[in-house]
Amino acid sequence: MTRFAKIALSLSLAAAALPQVAAAGEAVQISAATAAADYKGKMLYTASGDRLAAIYRVAADGNAQIILNGKMVNVPASSLTAADGKLTTSLSKKDLLTAH
Repeated sequence: MTRFAKIALSLSLAAAALPQVAAAGEAVQISAATAAADYKGKMLYTASGDRLAAIYRVAADGNAQIILNGKMVNVPASSLTAADGKLTTSLSKKDLLTAH
């Protein structure tokens, strides 16, 4: 894993431990119900702003499922944030393709 990815992962884990206070325009951690209701069929982006794929379906546990390079990939709900109507994951494309 690259140095940047390790730093980004540690920052995202540290941020997850803090209480979430959302103001207008800020990113918020989303719940499983919100993901299912609002983001199915919408584009999923990486933290760097790159497009990954449209959300194909949302599992009962809140994990988003996308089709990436011809394979069904689960994106953990804990990695998803919503800001300005866009759904973003803290994971990179490489991380998603290599996860089991």
